[in-house]
Amino acid sequence: MRILLVEDDRRVAAALSSALTRRGYEVEHAATVAAALSAAPCDLVLLDLTLPDGDGTDLCRELRRRSSQLGIIAVTARGEERDRVLGLRLGADDYVVKPFSMVELQARIEAVLRRAAHTVPERNLIEAGAVRIDVGGRTVSVAGRPVALTRKEFDILVSLARQPGVAVPRDRILLDVWGTTWADRHTVEVHVGSLRGKLGDPTLVETVRGVGYRLRGE
Repeated sequence: MRILLVEDDRRVAAALSSALTRRGYEVEHAATVAAALSAAPCDLVLLDLTLPDGDGTDLCRELRRRSSQLGIIAVTARGEERDRVLGLRLGADDYVVKPFSMVELQARIEAVLRRAAHTVPERNLIEAGAVRIDVGGRTVSVAGRPVALTRKEFDILVSLARQPGVAVPRDRILLDVWGTTWADRHTVEVHVGSLRGKLGDPTLVETVRGVGYRLRGE
């Protein structure tokens, strides 16, 4: 899960980046409109509306024009009703007024990502090495052998298979499968252990220490 943090105050940016990284997100910081527009693709943008080289509302409009599926949360000191309404009309999914708590921001991030997930068309067929997943039919096979999985095991496998060879943080898996990052992480470990056994090759799902899990890419 990649977040682009657009914030010109470097102390605020450093604190937010650190807090979000601890929660399992990959964070890229941009201090200007120009840097934000040239940043790598991401899943969600935390956008300060007061920037040194332009208005954040114009940046919000451009980001939304580029992608209808990108999550955008305006994070700003502008607390007037007209500012909130303008931000939302220009394409922001949510609006957080400074100062705020990380608990509140985390909840808003999760809510926006859940809504965005429901608008993304499902890839009907995912193939990662010997693993073949029919998302619509909810069936799995490994090297042609059908594998029966529970609903949670299937959803975990899909979460990993969308980025084969890439380490997926536990919080991302919790969000994808349980809809929250506040669940007991031991739950993920138990389900992954069961998933490995059913796939028939424990090395297909690798543990990335301190991060999460990775589906072996070939």
